[in-house]
Amino acid sequence: MNKFLPVLILSLVTISLQFYFSSCESHLKPAIGKEDEIFVIADSTEWEKYYGLFSQIFEKEIITPQPEVLFYLNRVNLDEINKYKKRKNLMIVALLNSNNSVSNYVKSILDSSSLELIKSGKEFVIKKQDVWAKDQVLVILAASSFEELQIRALRNKDNLLYYFQKASDERVMGNLYNPQYERKELEAKYLKNYGWTIYIQADFVEAVDNSNEKFVWLRRSPDTDMERWLFIHWIDSADVDMLNNDFIINERNNVTKRFLKSIDDKAYVEIAKENIVHSEFNLNGKYSIFTQGLWRMNDYSMGGPFVNYTFFDPDTKRLYMLDGSVFSPRYEKKSLIQQVDVNLRTFKTLKELPKDKVEDLLGH
Repeated sequence: MNKFLPVLILSLVTISLQFYFSSCESHLKPAIGKEDEIFVIADSTEWEKYYGLFSQIFEKEIITPQPEVLFYLNRVNLDEINKYKKRKNLMIVALLNSNNSVSNYVKSILDSSSLELIKSGKEFVIKKQDVWAKDQVLVILAASSFEELQIRALRNKDNLLYYFQKASDERVMGNLYNPQYERKELEAKYLKNYGWTIYIQADFVEAVDNSNEKFVWLRRSPDTDMERWLFIHWIDSADVDMLNNDFIINERNNVTKRFLKSIDDKAYVEIAKENIVHSEFNLNGKYSIFTQGLWRMNDYSMGGPFVNYTFFDPDTKRLYMLDGSVFSPRYEKKSLIQQVDVNLRTFKTLKELPKDKVEDLLGH
């Protein structure tokens, strides 16, 4: 689930182009299509080796009960570019030592200094946003030979993946956020009572607010076959040494056993021990451990994917656990878990909120 293996991205270099992209124009219509499709403009005779390279970067399996991949790669011909230039994710791949139409096209849009940088192996990525549509991502990859392209792409695979995923997350959050349907009364309640807040959509309901146990559980579409859960748990007077993988697993199981239970209290949520993945993540400037995996009821009656951010806040000496889960037995889980993931990242402590946001919330 490498979308959900966030990395501290290194900067990808944008090199100059000879042609004009209309990204500065404000009248662009929103990009269309699925979030998980990357359309690749590439020569058909070179596609097999391109696909073998880029599939391992973009088409990695994510952690859901049924196999799903992060992105799907679809090759298109250069002469079809007008059909796809409004799509959300585009990539152009070319070898400068080839004499096909894609290679000639890329060479025609690069200036001489950029071509020399690519030929020397110093650069290979051009990245642009909002070229033909709003919130669109365009990446051009070029190298003198396939061997050079392969070396550069694998060396920068996390950056390439992160670039597309970051843009996708921003689009998803843009679709989720609507101030007209924001539950500001709940956001204000948590800010006033606990010193933190998180964006809450109108169709989320408060399932648990337990100040003694320092646990808040929010549910969207409860008791349906497309349910999403968010919970926030914190520990006061914590120690930064508590921030480790074993503690996260044990503490999550402790709180879900107490609060995330079946109606008759006979079954409870726990982590399925298979396929747990931990990674480091920069959460709004704070070092955190990101955990992803599968949850299940202990009687195996139901389950689904979850994502979890745990971090230590030195200002308040609190250890925070932010967690999102999906139960959707009849539908694809990938887009739903992405929604709860980006929602969790809206979490802010009082100190992190701008003054006008605090005044806006506390006025409710």
